[in-house]
Amino acid sequence: MKIVVNGTPTTTHAETLERLLAELGKADAKVATAVNEDFVPVPSRASHRLHDGDRVEIVAPHQGG
Repeated sequence: MKIVVNGTPTTTHAETLERLLAELGKADAKVATAVNEDFVPVPSRASHRLHDGDRVEIVAPHQGG
């Protein structure tokens, strides 16, 4: 399916957000995720199904001041 990840068109076979993160090498990363501008918490990633055309944002926290 074709989705957009952080603004980049991407083709994936992942059916869930959790599988997408694994496919992208971010399975163990501490990141925030949103699909179509809706926040998806960590416990919901395994059940959150992706659909053709979804817009996924993956954001890593930054420290600093």
